[in-house]
Amino acid sequence: MRDTAEFDAFYSASVHRLLGHLYAMTGNRAEAEDAVAEAYARAWDRWATVRECDSPEAWVRRVAYRVAVSAWRRTVNRMRAHRREATGRHVDDVSVDHVAIVAALRRISAEQRRAVVLHHLAGLSVAEIAAEVGANENTVKTRLARGRRALAAHLTGPDHHGVDGRARS
Repeated sequence: MRDTAEFDAFYSASVHRLLGHLYAMTGNRAEAEDAVAEAYARAWDRWATVRECDSPEAWVRRVAYRVAVSAWRRTVNRMRAHRREATGRHVDDVSVDHVAIVAALRRISAEQRRAVVLHHLAGLSVAEIAAEVGANENTVKTRLARGRRALAAHLTGPDHHGVDGRARS
């Protein structure tokens, strides 16, 4: 029998964090929201099994990431339209640093971005990331190192500009 209160508590405790992780991985809030919602719906359908996992949160994050990847494959044109729409929106209370980091994350490979987000935003260890993404620890370490190097280049390179268009030093 399903335990509604237990699932509701799990959802409330983890949804904002997972949404942040998926947003950082995908670079698109609407897609992240769709993927996270679908992942939680699947978790509810399988709650008896999911709640017994070592980390139900990792299960939901992994499913949400897979949902997002599947959506990308099916709807490349829709993704471009979402990006164009999202670029024109005014966002309150977003720092220049936040904008720069999101832009830099979009410029590195999906594997590197996923590793960086899981490690630095989700706080997972290399071993936990390896288990979640189905890669060995050395691969995760390589993705993290290359991802950090690529982010640094995008954040400090000559093509990095602030919101006002002037080159940053």
